[in-house]
Amino acid sequence: MAKEGTEIAEETEQMIDQKEPDNPVCAVVDSKEMRAVLLTGFGGINKLKVTKKPMPEPQGGEVKIRVKACGLNFLDLMVRQGNIDNPPKTPLVPGFECSGIVESVGENTKGFEIGDRVMAFVNYNAWAEVVCTPLDFVHKIPDDMTFPEAAAFSMNFVAAYMMLFEVANLREGMSVLVHSAGGAVGQAVAQLCSTVPNVTVFGTASPFKHEAIKHSVTHLFDRNIDYVPEVKKISPDGVDIVLDCLCGENTGKGLTLLKPMGTYILYGSSNMVTGETKSFFSFAKSWWQVEKVNPIKLYEENKVIAGFSLLNLLFKQGGCNQVKTAVQKLLSLYDQKKIKPVVDSLWALEEVKEAMQRIHDRGNIGKLILDVEKSPTPLHKGTSE
Repeated sequence: MAKEGTEIAEETEQMIDQKEPDNPVCAVVDSKEMRAVLLTGFGGINKLKVTKKPMPEPQGGEVKIRVKACGLNFLDLMVRQGNIDNPPKTPLVPGFECSGIVESVGENTKGFEIGDRVMAFVNYNAWAEVVCTPLDFVHKIPDDMTFPEAAAFSMNFVAAYMMLFEVANLREGMSVLVHSAGGAVGQAVAQLCSTVPNVTVFGTASPFKHEAIKHSVTHLFDRNIDYVPEVKKISPDGVDIVLDCLCGENTGKGLTLLKPMGTYILYGSSNMVTGETKSFFSFAKSWWQVEKVNPIKLYEENKVIAGFSLLNLLFKQGGCNQVKTAVQKLLSLYDQKKIKPVVDSLWALEEVKEAMQRIHDRGNIGKLILDVEKSPTPLHKGTSE
C-alpha cells in the first residue's frame, strides 16, 4: 500500500508539472479545448488521467455549463473497474453530477439564462471544465448554496429523499437502518430523517467515523460486527425501513430485521468492490450471499423488497419530472436550514486518483468533490525548513 501511494504521488506530481502551459494567457485564449478526466480503460486508478478534449457545444434543448465542482461517488469507482451492468465503451469522461454557471444554451432551450447558477445530472462526462446536458437534468440553485454543496446535493439527497419518502413512505415514529452512515447518502438519510418527528436511525459505519457522525444517528454500530442482534436488543421487533448499499449477506440480514409492513431497499452493491480492480470472486461471493427471495414468504410476512437507481430513473426510465419534484422539496428544506450537504474534502482534477483511493478506503465522511478551479496541493518532499 505504501508503494502504491508513492506511485500515485509521483504521477500526481508529474501531472502538476504538465498541467499548465508556460504562457497562461494562451490557455485562456484557446477556448476550443478544456481539461477533463479521462478513463482510458477499465481497471485500477492508473486508468485515469487528466487531458485536453474538444469543448462541447449545446445542441437543441441543451444547457452548456462552465463547471465549478463535480461530485465523486462510490458508483464512479465501480464504473472505473467496469463493475456495472453494460458498462460503456472506453475511453470516456466519468462523472454523473456537477455544478457551475450557465455559459450558453442551445436552440429551443427555455428557463435558463447565461449566468444562472445551476447543478446538473449528467449521463457521464461530468468531470470536465465544461458539460452540455438536456435542460430537464438542470436545476437552479439558491444564492447561498456553494458550488461544492450543490455538487454534493443532487445525487445523494435526491436518492435519499425518494427512497425514504416515495418508496418507503417514511412517517412519524418509524425506524430506519442505513449502512455506510458516514458517507454522503448516509448523512443525507440521517438529515432527512431528522425532519420527521420521532424517527429512530440505526447506522453502521467504520469505528473511526463514529465520533464525527454520532450526533446524526440515534444508534451507531461498527460495520464489521454482526449488527442484527445489536439492533434487536434495542428494537426487538426490528425496523420499518432498511436502506442497503452493500448487498451480499446484508440482504438477508436486512430482510430479517424488517417489521411487518416494512420496506427493504437495495440501492448499491459496494461489497462487490474489494480490490483495486474488478474481482470475479468478489462478484460471485456477493451474488451467492444474497438470500433468494421467495414471494410467498414476503406475502406471509407482510414485507416489501425494492430497488432504487436514480441514474436509471433519470436516463433510462423518463423520471425527470419525479426528480424535479424531489429537488424542489429538497431545496425548500435547504432554504429552511433543515438540511445541508456534508462535504468531506475538495480535490483538484489532477488529484482524482487520490480522491478515488479515499473512497475506495471508505475514508470519507460526507461527499468528496472535484473542484475544477482548485490547484493540486503541492507535494512535500521533506520536513526541514
